Amino acid sequence: MTKMIFSKFSTFAAAFSLLGVMASSSVTASDEVALVGAKVGEWTMDFDAGAKLAKEKGLPMMLNFTGSDWCGWCKLMDKNVFAGEAWKAYAKENAVLVTIDFPRDPLVVPKAYQQRNNELKSKFGIRGYPTYIVLDSDAETVLGQLSAGQEKTPESFIEEFKSAIQLSESNIAAYVAANPDKAEGYQAAIKNFRTLQDDLKAWIQTGPQRNEENTKKYEGFIAKLKEADEKLKTFQ
Repeated sequence: MTKMIFSKFSTFAAAFSLLGVMASSSVTASDEVALVGAKVGEWTMDFDAGAKLAKEKGLPMMLNFTGSDWCGWCKLMDKNVFAGEAWKAYAKENAVLVTIDFPRDPLVVPKAYQQRNNELKSKFGIRGYPTYIVLDSDAETVLGQLSAGQEKTPESFIEEFKSAIQLSESNIAAYVAANPDKAEGYQAAIKNFRTLQDDLKAWIQTGPQRNEENTKKYEGFIAKLKEADEKLKTFQ
């Protein structure tokens, strides 16, 4: 889950980058992106259908904010990760996938979705492409934010996705049901982790200036998050 700590805050990292303490042939995400309707593990532009399916199936949802016809990193991830058989096999059982596209060619995205895509971009604070927002099955609760990387593979991205969804309500409920003797400690650890996440988010949104004091403060947040993450791992 430690990887998720950093990826989830990549949006906030852009705001905090003034501190200088954070590092940052076309193939579609699948063989075809559906324009209407949704199926588990298959990409669609139909957010509403995806949200409905996620709720019905109790599955997490991943939004792929992309520029499909111009974004080099987006194309790299499509080719190296999402076109891979390992990812397709995993997603087919475990995720609802929605493409939120901002192409140069406006005809790529149905006109009915264009305003909605801009609303989703604003809602989730998207500042660059690609950005992958992982939502719980309610299609509202943000579980994590993942990003691109030249070294990423289907297998490594699956692990990042698993880390992000570890704190989904369905996963928590399943763990508590299977481990009633550990439920109290597990839920306390989750609460602590989420509180630390919220504290870091709130602090970064204040726009801290680049100086030694703020650098140390940021490093303190990350150290606490890592400690909380290690505590959560003891319940796996």
